[in-house]
Amino acid sequence: MGILNITPDSFSDGGDFFSISAALQRAHAMAGEGAAIIDIGGESTRPGAQAVGAEEELRRVIPVIEKVRAELPVIVSIDTSKPEVMRAALDAGAHMVNDVRALESPGALEVMAEFNQRESVPVCLMHMRGEPRTMQQNPVYTDVVAEVRDYLGERVSACEHAGIARERIILDPGFGFGKTIAHNLALLKHLAQFSRSGMPVLAGLSRKSMLGELLDAPPQHRLYGSLAAAVLAAERGARILRVHDVRATVEALKIYSAVEYAN
Repeated sequence: MGILNITPDSFSDGGDFFSISAALQRAHAMAGEGAAIIDIGGESTRPGAQAVGAEEELRRVIPVIEKVRAELPVIVSIDTSKPEVMRAALDAGAHMVNDVRALESPGALEVMAEFNQRESVPVCLMHMRGEPRTMQQNPVYTDVVAEVRDYLGERVSACEHAGIARERIILDPGFGFGKTIAHNLALLKHLAQFSRSGMPVLAGLSRKSMLGELLDAPPQHRLYGSLAAAVLAAERGARILRVHDVRATVEALKIYSAVEYAN
């Protein structure tokens, strides 16, 4: 899954692809490098990020969704928590929804249930402790792996009760979203516990602050750490890797797969 942030303030590439032409060029590049999914987002969820209104978010993402959908043979994902953006994005041709709030925003669950009555629309449910602006202010867990797993289990139950089939659900433990470096490392170490659910697991570790702390490096210099984290996540069962550096990740995973499935 290639990351396409149409924002001025994302932690790693804010402002780089803010125009429609730059975003489309980036989408073509990532597809050419091997991305199967393009995840399009119009609101930054980095720690301390400011909220964006639905009208502005729609202005940013809908033209790009329409063009990517028309020009590229990839799965188009909308990265949003707003039900009105979900609806408009799916109507514009998006194939799936990636929600950092796990459909907890009022109306989000209903929108996804409505679309799943008409056609199967995958949704990724992510765990986040708190809100983006404050989520990194002293997050505390007794057992982070168990608590994140239980939360996602509750959200899966809510989806099933609303009529969203389990087969349409993807799980994301939410690396960096309301978690310390120790919490993130524990989740990565025990990521296989999430894949045992039978639902695909998405891991978003690319250029995250946990890597910056471990490597003492800014976001643009976290490639090697991101690749190591991606391979570790794949080895522990992640089926979708949400990344900035598509070609490098694809090549690393080709080597991992060649060894993993060798006779």
